[in-house]
Amino acid sequence: MQDLMTMISALRRPRLLTRAAKIGAQDYDRERHLQRVLGYGSLPSTGAALMRLIEVERDVNDLRQDEDAAYSLVRHLDILIALIGEAQLYQASRASHYA
Repeated sequence: MQDLMTMISALRRPRLLTRAAKIGAQDYDRERHLQRVLGYGSLPSTGAALMRLIEVERDVNDLRQDEDAAYSLVRHLDILIALIGEAQLYQASRASHYA
């Protein structure tokens, strides 16, 4: 099985969507963004959150590719912002763990 960062780096999304998500991730607030995407309640660990975000994003991206009327660009962007933000937190926690 691939590790989390390999799975994230393998994602291929439209350039404009990716750029907007990277800009949004600069102001990422875990409590606010993650709860909006995954639902309210206790926040999962960064690794668990990444796994759930990957699954949710894959489903939303399928809607985009199928040109489904249920697709929401705003929701997709929120998910990608959370995914990038969590990936940054995950990398930072792993780097401090090995330092």
